[in-house]
Amino acid sequence: MTEASEHIYFAAPPLPYYLESGVTVHKRGDQHPSRRHLGVFDLIIVESGCLFIGEEERKWELTAGQSLVLLPDRPHYSVKPSEGKTVFYWVHFLPVGEWQQSELDHASISHDQHYNRFLTAPYSLHLQKAWTLPYPEQAYRLMRTLNKAGAERQSSAFWTQQQTFEELLRMMDLRQNDSYTSPSVTLAEKAEAYIKNNYRAEITSQTMADALNFHYNYITRCMKQVYGMTPIDYLSKYRLEQAKLLLLKTEWPVAQIALHVGFENVPYFSNCFTRQIGMPPTKFRKQYMS
Repeated sequence: MTEASEHIYFAAPPLPYYLESGVTVHKRGDQHPSRRHLGVFDLIIVESGCLFIGEEERKWELTAGQSLVLLPDRPHYSVKPSEGKTVFYWVHFLPVGEWQQSELDHASISHDQHYNRFLTAPYSLHLQKAWTLPYPEQAYRLMRTLNKAGAERQSSAFWTQQQTFEELLRMMDLRQNDSYTSPSVTLAEKAEAYIKNNYRAEITSQTMADALNFHYNYITRCMKQVYGMTPIDYLSKYRLEQAKLLLLKTEWPVAQIALHVGFENVPYFSNCFTRQIGMPPTKFRKQYMS
């Protein structure tokens, strides 16, 4: 198979949604149909044999356990007929939000500004265009579940297929696999998780460095590269987001909420809240009260 460096990113939520799927069996001499402007993403997973397929100038020889994501706005075609029995699964899906393709290897991808913009979304689903699946048997099982659900009544098939497709996407998401994620992205995500799990406590440069086993300056550099803000900025933003939820969900006094989310100084909390949200905490709460 031609070595591929393309990666495809989908901003989420919402996640891409499942349209249809199937399994195709080629005998010797059969070939994949040529299509252009299909309008949907086409995920192919080969279970056995070899599928010869191309998209624009790229050509692949997909063998067992390998996958390929064909883009909705590019022509794809058969490179040559199958040389023997070939079995492959396919899924058509569509994103709701933004998506982009990049031709960077995973070692340098964190330096790409467009990629970093996707990381600042709530989540970015990261698929490799052509990939050797780490757990092919799991992928085959999920594909069989998708296809079998098509025979169920629509009300149950819809949920089975959407949930199974999301499980398939999770398995193929490179951000779930540290070996395909740059060290800076991995550390930034660990720092983010540390902040979210400890935001109510006192977080200092030293406590974070001790928890993550990296110098705080390096943690800061990674956070700024990936999320566009320092750990302290991220901590303040996250605390204020939690405060907004408490203002809406509880009748706690503002001072109690400030202390609960980690602010020791109530006036400072009010100033930070007003600066980020655009109004004081009390006014924010009142606008949602009946």
